[in-house]
Amino acid sequence: MKIAFLFSGQGAQRPGMGKSFYDADADVRALFAAAEAIRPGTTAMCFAGDETELRRTDNTQPCLYLTDLAAATVMRNLGVSPAAVAGFSLGELPALAYAGACTAEAGFALTCRRGELMQAAAGERDATMAAVIKLPNEVVEAVCAKFNEVYPVNYNSPGQLVVAGAAEEMEAFGAAIREAGGRVLPLKVGGGFHSPFMASAGEGLVEALAETEMTLPGIPVYANHTAEPYTGDPRALLGRQIVNPVRWEETVRAMAEAGIEAFVEVGIGETLAKLVSRILPDAKVWAVSDIESARAAAEAILA
Repeated sequence: MKIAFLFSGQGAQRPGMGKSFYDADADVRALFAAAEAIRPGTTAMCFAGDETELRRTDNTQPCLYLTDLAAATVMRNLGVSPAAVAGFSLGELPALAYAGACTAEAGFALTCRRGELMQAAAGERDATMAAVIKLPNEVVEAVCAKFNEVYPVNYNSPGQLVVAGAAEEMEAFGAAIREAGGRVLPLKVGGGFHSPFMASAGEGLVEALAETEMTLPGIPVYANHTAEPYTGDPRALLGRQIVNPVRWEETVRAMAEAGIEAFVEVGIGETLAKLVSRILPDAKVWAVSDIESARAAAEAILA
């Protein structure tokens, strides 16, 4: 059975994230120790930070990176190895590190910088994000086009498209969506990600990537921007990620077409697992967010 690991993205964060992996696995403790040397206080933020602290992008991203990579490390140590990986937004960085495109430490340092840049960019413009459900993508795109600064950004699954928009336009946008027969669900994020609102962050990330050593990963990593595996130097494509849409539905379908039969979400929550089930109703799916769910998934997969 060919398996893919899917690395959780922003919005899944919660207090206590990663602690059960840390308590159970020596490799995870080493991962956190190395990260602590780069960004002191991150371990405490994961385990004891409150929801307000964890919602700040510059805190969320380092914590999610470690938790995602911890979950994947535990699964590997339980005997489960993926044939391919992908990550949703922030999750693409731990996916690349897991696949060998860079060291875990280099990926963590890059994640810290990415979070700082995106937090700063979010402060430049009052923008937010919301999921639109119950409408075809083309209808949502047409509604977005009626507004100056509302953009389709995350193509999640059939009938679910996330938009990023200027705060002052979102009430009218919501009314237009409801008039078209859809619903709008606000997201727990601190900015308008994967859109032109992140232009300054994108420029800064390109500079940070130039100083980061990366190579073609050892296993296929599907990119958010193209829904295809990375080829060549990952830095060019990764540099475009935060200002362009996440093509998640296309990514999952492309993985299935390449022979992936089962998907394991590694990190926090089960958002990606649920999206896979909507995209591919017959696929085998597990969500691993603590040591108990990791052991249960590994037992089922290896049976």
